[in-house]
Amino acid sequence: MTATDPALTALSQGWCALSLLHGRIEAHIERVLQARHDLSVREYSLLDVLSRQHAGEGGHLQMKQVADAVVLSQSATTRLVTRLEDRGLLERYLCPTDRRGIYTDVTEAGLKLLEEARPTNDTALREALDEAAKNPELAPLVRAVETLKAPVPA
Repeated sequence: MTATDPALTALSQGWCALSLLHGRIEAHIERVLQARHDLSVREYSLLDVLSRQHAGEGGHLQMKQVADAVVLSQSATTRLVTRLEDRGLLERYLCPTDRRGIYTDVTEAGLKLLEEARPTNDTALREALDEAAKNPELAPLVRAVETLKAPVPA
């Protein structure tokens, strides 16, 4: 396969289109969440992921799992957790069965902010997808996103 191979070029173009779609969606949601709720996309995602934890077995996520879910490195995720903890939106505590483990939970203030921001996020996502669908290069990707189902945990 060479750099001028048509299959490679098509693959690269597809990747560029997907990257462009992601960037446009994220930028739009970022602007709206910042303006209305003083939240970044990453902060919203972190609150959303952590709000889905439960007290049952396997219900609390380890920092690596959280980092994977919000698509950040573990160190960046830890810094993000610290920022939200400083704002009173998250709290950390020691695992009751393993003193080496630290859990992070969303506070009542964090849950309230998340509840207020969720419709904003959903509307901004819809707006960004509708705008992207007007672009013939992005329209097939928008249709693909709209038909995706959430993955079932293994």
